[in-house]
This record gives sequence, C-alpha cells and structure tokens, in this order.
Amino acid sequence: MKRIDFRSDTVTLPSPAMREAMATAEVGDDVYGEDPTVNRLEALAAEMLGKEAALFVSSGTQSNLVGVMSHCGRGDEYIVGQTAHTYRYEGGGAAILGSVQAQPLDFEADATLDLAKVKAAIKPADNHFVHTRLLCLENTHNGLVLPLDYLAEAGAFAQQHGLATHLDGARVFNAAVKQGVDVKEITQHFDSVSFCLSKGLAAPVGSLLCGPAAFINTARRWRKVVGGGMRQAGILAAAGIVALTQMVERLSDDHANARRLAEGLSRIPGYDLDLSTVQTNMVFFTLAEPLAATFSPFMAERGIVISGGPYPVRAVTHYGLEAEDVEYVLQCAAACSERYL
Repeated sequence: MKRIDFRSDTVTLPSPAMREAMATAEVGDDVYGEDPTVNRLEALAAEMLGKEAALFVSSGTQSNLVGVMSHCGRGDEYIVGQTAHTYRYEGGGAAILGSVQAQPLDFEADATLDLAKVKAAIKPADNHFVHTRLLCLENTHNGLVLPLDYLAEAGAFAQQHGLATHLDGARVFNAAVKQGVDVKEITQHFDSVSFCLSKGLAAPVGSLLCGPAAFINTARRWRKVVGGGMRQAGILAAAGIVALTQMVERLSDDHANARRLAEGLSRIPGYDLDLSTVQTNMVFFTLAEPLAATFSPFMAERGIVISGGPYPVRAVTHYGLEAEDVEYVLQCAAACSERYL
C-alpha cells in the first residue's frame, strides 16, 4: 500500500536528479566560504530573487531568525502577524536569542496586515517604548497569496515610516506560480526574503536568506553565532540547485491537486470548506462532529496520513502525490462519511 501523506509539503523525498547531484557534488568548507556548490546556490538564489546576495542555512526557522536579528538590535521590535510562522511557530527565537520584541497583529481574511493597524502599532520616539524597526509579512500564509498591489503598498508604507521589510517567503514560489509572475515581482518590495527549499521545491534540507550584500554579511555572522555554520554543505546545496532549476514550475501540479481535493471534498457530506481559500497547495476543511474522532484513524488504515478534528484539518499537496492519489483519498473520504454519518 502506498503511503499518502498530506500533513505537509515538508515530507517530500528528493527527486532522482537531486540524489545524483548530491552524490557527485563538488564540496569545500563553507564556513571559510570555500564550498563551490554552496556558492553557486547562493548566487543562483540571489539572482532569481533580485537581491545582491544570499545565505544558505539549515532551515526556515534559522533563516527568519538571523534575518530578524540582522535587521533589529537588542531592544528593537518587529511587527508581525499574530499567527505568522515567524512569531508563533519558531520557538520565540528572536526574543530568546536576539532580545527583539515582537508586536503581533491579527491578520485580515486575505492574509494581509491592515496598514492602518500597523501604523498605529509603530512606537513613538520615546524612552518608554522599544524602537520599531521591521515589518514582517508572510507569503503564502495558510496557502493564501498576498495581492501584488498590497505588496507595493506595504513596501511604500514601510519606507515612509522608516521600517525595514522582511518576507517569510517559505512558499514564495507557490505564490509566484499562482499569480503567473516572476518571483522578483513579489520580492522587489522587501529588503530581505527567506524561502525554503525543503517544502514544495522538494529538497531534503535547507533555506535561503536573500538581501543586500552588507545585510547578508551580518546574517552570516549571526548564522555562525546560532550554530548554523556548516562545513562541506555542498552535498545539501546541490539538491537546492536542482530544486530551483527543475522544481518551480511543477508547483502548479500541486495547486491543481489541491483544487481537485477541495472540490471533491465539498461534494461529500460531512466535509465543510470554503473553495475561495484554496489558492495554492493547501486545503483547510472542518469535519462534521461524528467524523471528528473517526476520520484520521479511518484514513490511516487505508494508508493516508492526515490530521483529524475537531480543529480544521489541513491537507497539503506536494511532489510525490499524483492526481490518482487524490482520487483514492476522495473515495476513502466518501466511505468514511457513509460509515459514520
């Protein structure tokens, strides 16, 4: 029985081309700046995102952490969404390790931050307050893509108010593919951008932080401080190069599979979802009460790994899942509904 795992796009396995590239990668000591494959990956990422330089790190959490710490000093503040990954799901690293305070704000329904609320949250120049230095946005957020006109407005707003901007773009290539634009159309509005190789792009490990050369030099030091200096990391970087050169356009397949899953579930009793929220590779749905405790184990018995209720269930499509897998999942979901409703 094939294992069908909808928990996250982090469960992807490297492609055959990635495995071959890793096995034959030219390597050196990256802490000395001497790993040629890492250097190629960083140059490629910087060029693709329209930035001067890039830094290869072990994870998205580390990328966001050294990004925030490079923008902000001790006693500074960044403004961020209340349920943003940078604030909620990264262990409070900016506060714990960087002494940087977060000012969380509620997201709007379209995953934007209301700029009027952002303006009200900026602290005045007064010794009673921290210094507000940075605005952090997330794209995509729960699979939702930030509108391009909003990004332009937010970038201009930040400049007007003396704030730097950082994008947690873990899935920024999903956003670019959805909107049919070069990723630079998104990243041009940010001083720094973090993105993951190990989600939809299917590399086994790694993220990149992109930005101005001086900023990346600062981030490189912070990477070392937090224990992120890697040695012959070209073995990992080789997979990242394949991810950026071969795996971006295929993200549209994941989006199509998510849409197929969402539309199918919407026709089955017991599964409730809003199709307008299915924009990229994530589907969120709620279960009727009789399914809340039965859905996940029922699916697991049939080789499908997916969370259960009572909270909204998240299903993420990714490399390795095919259209026929989605059809099988829908058949099993219908069988679960028939049994327990």
